[in-house]
Amino acid sequence: MHELQADYVVVGSGAVGMAFADIILTESDATVLIVDRYAKPGGHWNVAYPFVELHQPAAFYGVSSKELSGGRLEQGGLNKGLGELATGAQVSAYFDDVMRHQFLPTGRVQYYPSCDYLGEGRFVSKISGEQHSVTALKKLVNCTHLNTEVPSTHIPNFSIAEGVRFMPLNDLPKVTKAPSGYVVIGAGKTGIDACLWLLGNGVNPDAITWVVSRDAWLLDRQNTQIADEFFFDTMGSYANQMESLAEAESVDDLFEKLEETGYFLRIHPDVKPSMFHAATVSKPEIEELRRIKNVVRLGRVKSISRDQIVLDKGVMPTSPEAIHIDCSASALANIKTKTIFKGNTITPQMVRPYQPVFSAAFIAHIEISYADDDTKNRFCAPVPLPNHDTDFLRFTAVSLANQYQWNTEPELRSWIASNRLDGPSKLLRNLKPEEKEKMQIVKRIQDSVPRAAANLQKLLLQVN
Repeated sequence: MHELQADYVVVGSGAVGMAFADIILTESDATVLIVDRYAKPGGHWNVAYPFVELHQPAAFYGVSSKELSGGRLEQGGLNKGLGELATGAQVSAYFDDVMRHQFLPTGRVQYYPSCDYLGEGRFVSKISGEQHSVTALKKLVNCTHLNTEVPSTHIPNFSIAEGVRFMPLNDLPKVTKAPSGYVVIGAGKTGIDACLWLLGNGVNPDAITWVVSRDAWLLDRQNTQIADEFFFDTMGSYANQMESLAEAESVDDLFEKLEETGYFLRIHPDVKPSMFHAATVSKPEIEELRRIKNVVRLGRVKSISRDQIVLDKGVMPTSPEAIHIDCSASALANIKTKTIFKGNTITPQMVRPYQPVFSAAFIAHIEISYADDDTKNRFCAPVPLPNHDTDFLRFTAVSLANQYQWNTEPELRSWIASNRLDGPSKLLRNLKPEEKEKMQIVKRIQDSVPRAAANLQKLLLQVN
């Protein structure tokens, strides 16, 4: 048993663990020990499907101290004209570069890849079998709470008969002979990605059957851009969101307003969504997905045999010649929130919707800047992860409450405004008083946020 110690013991070198450690290293002289089950940093990116991309611009992803993208706009494809989306390979290479060329050269980082953390300060190498005991002099940082479930490691919760052609979407590029058709199982972002990949590779949309247990509200990627030319899209969308929240008379009215103002999108206008997982798409991607007409809405899959699929609400035919693609992994939807700062343990979670890496960096800054857990937790209420459509109200309410707390501290406002991972700050940083139309957007936000926060509490009474 090898005995080790460090100020912070970080379990998990995924995006969250790396973003947390980055702030500890750049804003303090503390030592960090990082242990991870994968051979390289990056967490689930190590086992992601080969055609995966970030859903939002790469410009505000990664760690605070190093840019991931060159700030370029896509020149073609379904994301044309928008900020580039890093591929999974680019993200993996980026985190490896951060570890090798930024973290380790400090002399303050010990990194133990390919190790299983066993709890109580013990971990074991999966390669050598060596066992280690580590003491966290300050905090244990558990970055496994937001452990993303990915298709390649997902075990379906339905039965699959012998002879059924079934695969995770990781294996789609390995197909060597065109099947009679494709059955995509799952309505989330992986299901969307599978459908778009098939269509992009020339598969006839009539050869695709899409099993959609629940339709989803989606976010418009154009409203997530942080280049100056997108100010009215990004900040205007936030103003629309806050005004919709402030003025809605009911939950249904809220979603109607959010769709009318362009904050929300849906693939099929004639079907009311009941799911929200915060997936981000472009409008051209929506149009491409609408080419698929064989959409089955009979609930979740219960079993697949050679000639039929049994679902909650009925049965549909299939064929042993069809390839069934598993996109049913639920990712983060079933994870419950925990207190972030508790004794000698930090459990990073999102403190702002859609932004896990900014949240991890912010939590690390709070850890360094404040002494007691009560104060730290006051600034870091965990944002509940969305599943149902009405969860949008819950996490927005927590987010606004957090933002209110941050605004009470000038130092925190300054830190957020200067942090690379905070996209909107970049747009506001370049704002000039003489830009009247942009200043009007800012005023709309300032006027509507207090009203939105108050009305949200009334709307939540309708869903609690």
